[in-house]
Amino acid sequence: MASIDLNSDVGESFGNWTFGDDAAVLANVTSANVACGFHAGDPVGIRTTIRAAVAAGVTVGAHPGYRDLAGFGRRFLDVAPNELTDDVIYQIGAVQALARAAGTRVSYVKPHGALYNTIVHSSEQAAAVVQAILAVDASLPLLVLPNSEIERQAEAAGLQTVAEAFADRAYRPDGTLVSRREAGSVLHSTEDVVEHVLRVATEGTIRAVDGTVLQTRARSICLHGDTPGAVAMAAAVRKALEASGVTVQSFA
Repeated sequence: MASIDLNSDVGESFGNWTFGDDAAVLANVTSANVACGFHAGDPVGIRTTIRAAVAAGVTVGAHPGYRDLAGFGRRFLDVAPNELTDDVIYQIGAVQALARAAGTRVSYVKPHGALYNTIVHSSEQAAAVVQAILAVDASLPLLVLPNSEIERQAEAAGLQTVAEAFADRAYRPDGTLVSRREAGSVLHSTEDVVEHVLRVATEGTIRAVDGTVLQTRARSICLHGDTPGAVAMAAAVRKALEASGVTVQSFA
């Protein structure tokens, strides 16, 4: 692969609670998944993060999730499809307005947390997310897990999809992510993360927890900003990619 995008979840601080070191993470990634206020983030923090992304030359994306501040959007919610569509429209619109005020625009959408994982297999919730993007701006690319329900529905509806892999998450043999409730779901060793990312970017493969080698078409790799040591990991990943001849640039 000649190039790869590095994306990270940012803008997740809320009121007096600071979450992650967005400025340091933005120095090493090319796309910023900006929280929209439902799972995390508030207007001041979101706009501040977008300004920092602009200053760092990083592409801005909307990162909508379930209306779940207490659970950080990592709990499944059985939301009616029409309600979920309106929730996603609302969240994208909020970040679009704050991005415009900061002198930039929203260039893609990436669902967050439990919503992201649910639309891997739920046809109803996947359809709701697709309808939201179609209603807001059908030209917005959508970051997806490859071979997922959301990927199939989005492409059938004419949306552009971007296949994604995760730098710091363990994979099941079926290509889905190991649940955060299970031990070993998150990779904490920088060495392991770098090895995993290089395999994705240079070989197009992922090694599952049982040793199965999976093929991947990932054009973007996610580095979670809330993983312990996230800043050091992001810097190490970018350095390793560039040393291997991989161009790190935004897909948008």
